[in-house]
Order: sequence, then C-alpha cells, then structure tokens
Amino acid sequence: MFDVTVETWRPPRRRTERESDTGCMCGGQTQMGEVRVVGIRVEQPQNQPVLLLREANGDRYLPIWIGQSEAAAIALEQQGVEPPRPLTHDLIRDLIAALGHSLKEVRIVDLQEGTFYADLIFDRNIKVSARPSDSVAIALRVGVPIYVEEAVLAQAGLLIPDESDEEATTAVREDEVEKFKEFLDSVSPDDFKAT
Repeated sequence: MFDVTVETWRPPRRRTERESDTGCMCGGQTQMGEVRVVGIRVEQPQNQPVLLLREANGDRYLPIWIGQSEAAAIALEQQGVEPPRPLTHDLIRDLIAALGHSLKEVRIVDLQEGTFYADLIFDRNIKVSARPSDSVAIALRVGVPIYVEEAVLAQAGLLIPDESDEEATTAVREDEVEKFKEFLDSVSPDDFKAT
C-alpha cells in the first residue's frame, strides 16, 4: 500500500492571522487609511492606464499603473455599465456569493520594487493575495471599502491640495500639479510594474 499525503497549496502571500470584525480588519497590527477610487487616467504617449485612488480623509493620491482590461473593468463599473454577459470580475463577485462567502474589504498592503500587493479580506478569517487592479474592480462590484497601508501611501502617495481653499492654495496647487506632471513625465510604467 502507498501512503499518500495531500496538502493544500497556498499562494506565498496568503496569511491567516485573526481579523477583527469592525472597521478595517487589520487587528491593530498596522495603520491603514481608507481610499476612494477617483478613476482611470491614461498616461500619454504610452496609453498606459493609471488607477488613481485618493485618501478618504486626506489629500494624498495613489497612482497605480494597471493593465488595459482591468482599467476597462473599473471604468465600466464606475459608469454603471452592465454587460450582457458577466465579465471576469462580475463572475468572481457571483462566485463569492454562490460559495456562501462575503468579501469584507480590500487592502493594498505592500509596494516592493514597483509592484503593489493587495489582499481580499473575506468572512471566516480568509485572506487571499491579489493584484490591486483586480481587487479594486471586485471591491467596486461588491461595494466594500478599500484600505491602503500607511507605509504604502507614505512611499508612493502624492500630495495634491484640496480645491476648497481656492485663494490660499492657487500657487501651491499649480506647483503641485506641475510636480505631478513632471513625475508622470519622468516615470515609465516599468518603474511600477503593472499590477
């Protein structure tokens, strides 16, 4: 007789620490801030889509270079377009529900060598590693919050002043916009490795 042991393969970025049930499920271990999806911008002349996130309670923006299909999926959901047949992220949403799980939140947890990393946080203490572009597309479809590690925002976030203080910030805002344009001109998508 053969003795066979079967082990479940788990992706290397999958973790199993306990989560709390309130707010950001980070268990007090890290600082995270909620972000909102501003939209998709296209960097010229490469026509490279950029997912732009903004702090919910702050002025920092987080640009993430993504693929064309993920950009289309995010843009379609933001515009409220319902395709005649489910797209990939619609299918994932439907699979989550059909399997009896619920997505609680999305976290963008790391930035290493220009590559962003995210986790999908489910009920029953399940955490699955995913690309931020896919995670955001799914979060928009499910209607769950998106959080970003403070360390990631500190490393890759861009500060653009709020438009509410028009007179006091006009010169600063123009300077920041110019800096942002220079930043976009000086980087290539390869610097951030599309996620």
